[in-house]
Amino acid sequence: MDPAQWQTVERYLEHLKLERRLSDHTARSYRRDLACLAEFCDKHEISSFTELKSHQLRRFAALSHAGGLAPRSIQRRLSGARSFMKYLIREGAMKSNPGADVAAPQVARRLPGTLDADQMARLLQIEGNEPEAVRDRAMLELFYSSGLRLAELTGLDLGDVDLADGTVRVTGKGSKMRIVPVGRFARESTSAWLAIRSESADAGETALFVSNRGTRISPRTVQNRVRYWAQRAGLSQRVYPHLFRHSFATHLLESSSDLRSVQEMLGHADISTTQIYTHLNFQHLAQVYDKAHPRARLKKT
Repeated sequence: MDPAQWQTVERYLEHLKLERRLSDHTARSYRRDLACLAEFCDKHEISSFTELKSHQLRRFAALSHAGGLAPRSIQRRLSGARSFMKYLIREGAMKSNPGADVAAPQVARRLPGTLDADQMARLLQIEGNEPEAVRDRAMLELFYSSGLRLAELTGLDLGDVDLADGTVRVTGKGSKMRIVPVGRFARESTSAWLAIRSESADAGETALFVSNRGTRISPRTVQNRVRYWAQRAGLSQRVYPHLFRHSFATHLLESSSDLRSVQEMLGHADISTTQIYTHLNFQHLAQVYDKAHPRARLKKT
């Protein structure tokens, strides 16, 4: 493919990082997917991305599927292609998006893992008054209290948390802002961390949570600390930051069934994304029914 095409790709990737504030990891994924699309174009003698037609993108998806790529990965590839074409339209290089009507194979929706209330309570029983323990207790409580994504938690600045009001201002996907409640335990643990934060943070550092080096804590460090405390709590299942978000949503819906409110707190653009947690709730109810209802119990032999 013409090198000039890749200059356009690089400008697009900079647009993703600077204007849409997507992570370096996401930008690398887009670059890989567009490289696959460029390879497809070369094999089929398509000299420019702007010459792509809908039927060619369908063939691209079909060949990816035939090559063993999972439906979810094909969806990601097509989503990246559509996003790139939208950028080209904005830049005046294309008039219409050939990927608009191209569908990927259906993905079997997996139910997210969760911790039950007792497991979560065990995990959050972090003892110790050393700065690392105080910080970790505040991070894990905020994860569970407010359903934050990993990037949202590490991106928090000092001014984003209002302990008097019991809220946290979150910058979610696509730079969308939302205000989320902070529970009592999370307020108390965050207040304890703020009382000693200056001992760990570099001068001028605005991040709410900092590493042992005094700078904004990294996502990898948070993942490692979550794993550490899960092992200390004796939890056998794999525990990771997003598990707090799944548990937050599931426990709220078990108690309130207020899907719209949970959608707002999670920052989901589409309520269908939130509805998966109702399946978890139904799964739990079905298990209770199977154990308790006289007509559901298996006959003993």
